[in-house]
Amino acid sequence: MNICGIEIKGSEAIIAVASLDGQALSHVALATKKIALDDDDEAANVKVFAAQVASFVRENSIDRIAIKKRSKKGEFAGGPTTFKIEGVFQLLENCEVTLLSPQTINAQAKKHNFELPGTLNKYQHEAYKAACSALMKK
Repeated sequence: MNICGIEIKGSEAIIAVASLDGQALSHVALATKKIALDDDDEAANVKVFAAQVASFVRENSIDRIAIKKRSKKGEFAGGPTTFKIEGVFQLLENCEVTLLSPQTINAQAKKHNFELPGTLNKYQHEAYKAACSALMKK
């Protein structure tokens, strides 16, 4: 089973796909590592972003997505663009989207000791951990 982990930072959705084979977790290397939303004040840009996301999900046969949740208020609150990006993912058809808190991801990472493969870029680590957490939780 494959699951796509996503960390939303600024105007980008950082992507990492993890696979579970028995008890072994592995990284599924894809050409697309992030999808950016340009100027989210323009409806056309949001539609282009939504089309890119839908195309990515369809082309890579992804039926489950785990998004690292951002805080809605306080010092580390996510910006408005990040919530727009999250909404685009949640509106995907034929795709189950789960939001995971950073605490849940860290607890799962500690419990299962996720190995971060060398095939990942450093900026993909949190997205990969989100994917692994969702795989181990179900």
